[in-house]
Amino acid sequence: MLLLNIDHVPGREIEALSIVKGSVVQCKSVGKDFMAGMKTFVGGEIESYTAMLNEARQLATKRMVDEAEALEADAVVNIRYASASIMQGAAEITVYGTAVRYKG
Repeated sequence: MLLLNIDHVPGREIEALSIVKGSVVQCKSVGKDFMAGMKTFVGGEIESYTAMLNEARQLATKRMVDEAEALEADAVVNIRYASASIMQGAAEITVYGTAVRYKG
């Protein structure tokens, strides 16, 4: 499955099928959340949150691709990611784009 954040597939004619999306809400354990909070006193990257968001993006992307594959799409174009804080220590990641099929 080709994933692009541009609105076309270079060199291919495409037919738009549908918007597809994937989302996930993910959180860290209380212990890891506490340790991440301690990091705010000294500064720097909070690696456990970076890892959590990377996992969430991967899972949301897989869910979007699964939706596109169910439509028998060849690619998803114009992909966008969005995130929101749901509560302390939990984030929602949403990814969406347009599932397309190659013409001819």
